[in-house]
Amino acid sequence: MNELHLPRRRWCNFIDGAWVEGSGGWIEVENPATGEVIAEAARAVQADLDRAVSAARRCFDSRVLIDMRPMERGRMLLEIARHLEAMADEIAVVECLDNGKNLTAARNEALAAARYFTYYGGAADKLEGRYIPLGGDYVDYTVPAPFGVSAQIVPWNFPMQIAARSVACALATANCVVLKSPELSPLSTYYIAEACLRAGVPAGAVNILCGYGHDCGAALAAHEDIDHIVFTGSVPTGQSILRAAAERLIPCVMELGGKSAGIVYADADLEQAVASTCIGIFTNAGQVCSASSRLVVHRSVYDRVLEMLKARAEALSIGPGAEGCDLGPLISAAQLDKVEGYCLGAVQEGAEAVTGSRRCEGLKGYFMSPTIFANVSPDMTIAREEVFGPVLAVQVFDEAEEAVALANGTDYGLCAGVYTRDLALAHWTAARLVAGQVFVNEWFAGGIETPFGGTKRSGYGREKGQEALLGYVQTKNVGIRITSGAGGRPGG
Repeated sequence: MNELHLPRRRWCNFIDGAWVEGSGGWIEVENPATGEVIAEAARAVQADLDRAVSAARRCFDSRVLIDMRPMERGRMLLEIARHLEAMADEIAVVECLDNGKNLTAARNEALAAARYFTYYGGAADKLEGRYIPLGGDYVDYTVPAPFGVSAQIVPWNFPMQIAARSVACALATANCVVLKSPELSPLSTYYIAEACLRAGVPAGAVNILCGYGHDCGAALAAHEDIDHIVFTGSVPTGQSILRAAAERLIPCVMELGGKSAGIVYADADLEQAVASTCIGIFTNAGQVCSASSRLVVHRSVYDRVLEMLKARAEALSIGPGAEGCDLGPLISAAQLDKVEGYCLGAVQEGAEAVTGSRRCEGLKGYFMSPTIFANVSPDMTIAREEVFGPVLAVQVFDEAEEAVALANGTDYGLCAGVYTRDLALAHWTAARLVAGQVFVNEWFAGGIETPFGGTKRSGYGREKGQEALLGYVQTKNVGIRITSGAGGRPGG
């Protein structure tokens, strides 16, 4: 395979329709497959943030997006999608190098980002108010009104795709955006800015900048001129953002991760269940909020499922995304230490490592072996806390009620899965699982069109699908008295 190269070394922020350097210097960006610094992203600090928020406020107050016919906003989003599709091959190289995905997965992420703009481009003129009958003296109607300036903080695992779903939703509903890209893998998000520039999006409508979470991210969440916050990330960071938002009573959409479980009943197609589970836990090296990080298996098929899982995990190729391997690196040395620490702790608590549990020796970057734990009890840390790595915890059950209790037995409620040939049992189980999304016989079943979000500590609000639009607007009611006097006829 030919060696991959970035198109440039230094990457600027995008503020008020222009590329600008950061006032805080530069942030080094590593290739997680090698640990080498491959680029520098302009570091935004308070002054840059103030400029971006001011640009977004000025654009919103100008009403350029609000006064645009929704169909025209939709066409603008479709044009963004067209440019992203045209740049997909270049984006794939960038995402491979700064995030660790293989080229196929990286290109698919670029195309998924484009599809968000296509989907919400088609939805821009479908969001409607309603007429409320109040009798002959009145006309009363509702309007879905944008919040204003939407602050968006996206994570490093799927930076471009997650940025696209929130930026597209915001533009479709006439909000303006200030987005903070993740400092660990910021580069692909800048292509959204480039596509907006090429598509003629008004200056200030979309601003994308990179900065550290502890200063730039925190300052963005607390900024006095922000009207709305969208965040995907960890529970502690989400709680911090919510505290800042509560001070100013601004609405938020929160997606805070999960510890999702799939239930394998005795009658399940085991090949399908195992293949789907492995996709769910080993995709992106397990760095997925909705990963199938637990599997709850009926005792009668437990041993067979473990054998099949072990065989699939050990057949995975491990290495740099540039080489097309199945399992790429974790995002950083710190993340690798964290994941391996969880595995060592699981063994100490009595879990059995069926395969894996250690970092990969002999590879230069941040690689973790695909790991499967058996004999996992509900009280173990590996069964309760989000690992965010290629680590699967397998639990056993005897009765359906027990399976549901195990699946629901964490503080999270993002996703859940059911594997069975019995349609009635699938419906019974899905109704009792506490999760924002339930997959039946295929993990990740669904798509851009299906609402995504959690319950409990997994957050609230929904991204994706038509439901997401409702998180970006507030209902305004307009009541009009159309008669003069007390019950009189309309005036002349």
